[in-house]
Amino acid sequence: MSSARASAPVEVTRVASLGGGVIGQSWTALFLAAGKSVTLFDPDPAVEGRVRRAVETAWPALVELGLTTRSEPEGELLVCADARTAVADAQFVQESVPERIELKHRLYAEIEPALAEDAVVASSASGLTLTELQAGWERPDRFVLGHPFNPPHLIPLVEVMGNDRTGAGVVDLARGFYESVGKVTIEVRREVPGHVANRLQAALWREVVHLVNEGVASVDDIDTAISSGPGLRWAAWGPTTLFHLGAGEGGIRAFCERYADSFNRWWDDLGHPHLDEATAARLADGLAVAGSGDLDALAAQRDAMIVSAVLAAGRVKGDTPSPA
Repeated sequence: MSSARASAPVEVTRVASLGGGVIGQSWTALFLAAGKSVTLFDPDPAVEGRVRRAVETAWPALVELGLTTRSEPEGELLVCADARTAVADAQFVQESVPERIELKHRLYAEIEPALAEDAVVASSASGLTLTELQAGWERPDRFVLGHPFNPPHLIPLVEVMGNDRTGAGVVDLARGFYESVGKVTIEVRREVPGHVANRLQAALWREVVHLVNEGVASVDDIDTAISSGPGLRWAAWGPTTLFHLGAGEGGIRAFCERYADSFNRWWDDLGHPHLDEATAARLADGLAVAGSGDLDALAAQRDAMIVSAVLAAGRVKGDTPSPA
């Protein structure tokens, strides 16, 4: 995959980041690493210090991933007193405020009159649909879904979606911009709750919870089964490509013929658990790392492993290895 689409706004130099929580901090670090000037808005008066510390913490990983060669940001980070000021000169706006629809709609109503005519606005929303979000706009033609995976400065994926109310070429513009700052994008073509990757996560975790509830294995052993098993393969390619490769001659068609009975049997036996109080307690009690209390240390360990995995899989600067 090329690092930027032909129609990408590669000339973008000014980005607005709306929201200074974990996702907004991570986006801000990535945009600064790409040499952009970033205007940030969050109503929390302590947001500036928090975001600057987050950028400083993220910077070594961004250097290691090749997303920047600088020892510190070249572009300016300006924290604004209101959202209108933050977006006024921005060519691309990434909205990452909390997932409360009324909050997002109020923000959209505030910023819409202040946006440049050709600015693209993307929402990081994971649980809300594009149609729900569009209801907050008078003209949603420059607005798309741009859902990252946490943390956005490390995980390359962005899910981009438009629909029949989205202007022609705007999805490609958004994808091109993301790819120009080192992301890997996919297009969500039909609206479903959770988009694509979150649904895949949910499907896998549903079976994790079912296996725990049924006493098949411990929480930690099931996590290990993923991280030391198929998770390592999934860092290279997705399951369909891997099954295609694993089948040998005949590829995926031969695989389906060979294993249809097995998969149909497994699918019929998959569980349908619910996250009730007893299940949540069972998961918490069974998770060994939960008792350590040092979540910052765990997060740092996670980030270091993600950097290694991203480098090993070649998912930097928009490069997607091909099995061909």
